[in-house]
Amino acid sequence: MFRGRRELLGLFSIDERSFGDIGDIGPEAIEEIEKAAMEDSEEAIDHGILVANLALRLAQELKFDEDFCKRVAEAGIVHDIGKLQISNFLYGRKEGVLRIEEIKYVRRHPTLGYEYLSEKNIGDEDFRDMILHHHENFDGSGYPDNIKGDLIPIGSRILRICDVYAALVSERPYRAAFDKENAMELMIDEVKNFDMNYFLAFMRVVHGDGIKDIDDYIKRCNSKVHVKSKRR
Repeated sequence: MFRGRRELLGLFSIDERSFGDIGDIGPEAIEEIEKAAMEDSEEAIDHGILVANLALRLAQELKFDEDFCKRVAEAGIVHDIGKLQISNFLYGRKEGVLRIEEIKYVRRHPTLGYEYLSEKNIGDEDFRDMILHHHENFDGSGYPDNIKGDLIPIGSRILRICDVYAALVSERPYRAAFDKENAMELMIDEVKNFDMNYFLAFMRVVHGDGIKDIDDYIKRCNSKVHVKSKRR
């Protein structure tokens, strides 16, 4: 399993987090915030590793060169780093539905991630563009820039597919994971969002013989969510 460079994983450290103005609160509240932040970071890393490995396999299936395959995998590790700037809405969140104003803020996470990686001087512009545009849809209905088709960076098109699949097959505190077959059916229903050639290649990856290690990783991550849910 590809796990990325220590430099990238270090970006998820609680010391790197931004909590904004939390006001004058007591030590118990601070402890709860830090605990939630640590859980968010762990789940963000798990999700990033899953997306990275799916992206690596998809890029290889599409016959991209070794350097690009590694770069898109590394982008997968940190593609959601912007969410950690707004973590009280995500990952460890117990409620499944975001209010409209929260959704608008959450949709800023690709831009926040791009800005954060630029500030940290992580990767070049092409690398950061993969993160910036990983929620663009092939038909132009995505965000943040509503670009479509071949205007979307190749790496972003790969990440878009892998991110959706990873989310669907992962347990969340507010819903159960979908199995592989149902996840793919849901993605087929929304296939307009994806580069069709890349999606067909992804189907070959997911149903291929070399996916067992990723399937096992998904099971391990989901079992951790089950354990945490029982503790709450």
